[in-house]
Amino acid sequence: MSFNTSVPLANHFLDIPAQVLNTRYALFFLVNIPILVVVFNILRQMVSIGLPQDRSKPPVVFHWFPFIGSSVQYGSDPLTFLFACQEKYGDVFTFILLGRRVTVALGAKGNNFVLGGKSTVFNAEDAYKHMTSPVFGDDVVYAVPNQQFMEQKKFIKIGLSTESFRTYVGMFEDEVETYLNNEPIFKSYQDPKGAGEWGSFDPCQVIAEITILTASRTLQGKQIRAALDKSFAELLADLDGGFTPMNFFFPNLPLEHYRRRDRAHKKISDFYIDIVKQRKAKGENHELDMINALSGQVYRSGKPMSDSEIAHCMIALLMAGQHTSASTGAWAVLRLAENPDFTEKIYQEQVKFFGAPNGQLRPMTYEEARELPLMNALIRETLRLHPPIHTIMRHVREDVPVPPSLAAPSKDGVYVVPKGDYVLASPTVSHTDPRVWRSAMKFDPYRWIDPEGMAAQALETYVDEHGEKIDYGFGAVSKGTESPYQPFGAGRHRCVGEQFAYLQVGTVLATLVKELEFRLPQPFPANNYYTMIPTPQAPRNVEYRRRRRN
Repeated sequence: MSFNTSVPLANHFLDIPAQVLNTRYALFFLVNIPILVVVFNILRQMVSIGLPQDRSKPPVVFHWFPFIGSSVQYGSDPLTFLFACQEKYGDVFTFILLGRRVTVALGAKGNNFVLGGKSTVFNAEDAYKHMTSPVFGDDVVYAVPNQQFMEQKKFIKIGLSTESFRTYVGMFEDEVETYLNNEPIFKSYQDPKGAGEWGSFDPCQVIAEITILTASRTLQGKQIRAALDKSFAELLADLDGGFTPMNFFFPNLPLEHYRRRDRAHKKISDFYIDIVKQRKAKGENHELDMINALSGQVYRSGKPMSDSEIAHCMIALLMAGQHTSASTGAWAVLRLAENPDFTEKIYQEQVKFFGAPNGQLRPMTYEEARELPLMNALIRETLRLHPPIHTIMRHVREDVPVPPSLAAPSKDGVYVVPKGDYVLASPTVSHTDPRVWRSAMKFDPYRWIDPEGMAAQALETYVDEHGEKIDYGFGAVSKGTESPYQPFGAGRHRCVGEQFAYLQVGTVLATLVKELEFRLPQPFPANNYYTMIPTPQAPRNVEYRRRRRN
């Protein structure tokens, strides 16, 4: 239809059927309303810059889309995003994350502000309970009041004794050697006469499997280790499939992987509860494992720990420890493959400490496993560049002023983080801050051997063996919130399994180095931030061959 310009335009609209006209209006609004929303959002940000009531709040990162905010930039590469914002806005700023206002506090002082704050003000339960409860359970960790969680950590710590650790080292070694001798990908490349052909493996897959085997053999106990068949592994995979960053925002969507998560949680929970009940009925408490350590524990209120709480603590230990140790171990193997000269020095360190006349290496003891300088340097440098948690959030329950030492006061006084916002600290940023670390992004394990260097100072502040300890309810620990190095968190939510993780990862890596040589056939992989714990992007295969024996 062509318009006759000599006839009023309105007459032509009268000729258009109402259905067609409505469709055109609908299309008009469908196309233009999002544009208007974006334009309004931009104008609102530009106008609000000069408003007096906003000057007391930290600067807000510019964003095109309301609600979405900076979610894409933060989610795809948080380190690049945070450093870019730091350069533009300073150490304190706010960004929009799927409708949430998140105020970031960077550097060691920022870590101290967020992680050293009062739990009644900067609350972890509000931030994480909707994410962890479907996986761990609704009566443990962040699903319960902080005081109860601290007591649960105390009960867990009872099972992480030095006596237990002394028995674990041999179990770790045995599990790794058994895995290498029986797993097809390694078994096919054995050559007892010398160095065999080069094989290849995915370090994320292999270290994840070794981590679950070593953890179940030690912390979880013989019964759990014996139950690790294909069906149990599939249940763990289903449970793990529901533990993703999306849980933080949408924990209960009607999706199949959420339904598999819930079914797996129920079956694994029932499995642990049955074991607890069987042991109680038979009076069995001789096993040196975590179930027996938790059984019979009583809260300060006089309430005994329930069978469900014991089962869910076991799930939390299994899942949380699995992610962090597996990630650290995989990154460390990639670093070993990238630096074969350093790997050879780690091997020679073992020869020096554990060498025997027949050319074999004798088993390590617990005390010896803790005193390998190069191995410890490898783990610490891996954790510096690849910490398991890149950012940590808390929900703000009341208005909180930002200390002037962290952010210079605005014209109207100090910045204030308002009630209802979230606050965020980033160990990854403080670990790689070029203002603190020499060659911050370079893998340099030797920095941890220099007793006068920045790494030694950061570690001393974090560990603070001889300084003041704080008891948050699970035993006296170093606060560690003022250190630029925080691989296991800090303050009241510092990881209770820190020492176990160091021992597990260290022994696993030492055993792998004792048995294998590594090389990296492709460039070192970048981070994949779409997983719960940052993992290496593909391609990430490591090539290996059996070590020569004299």
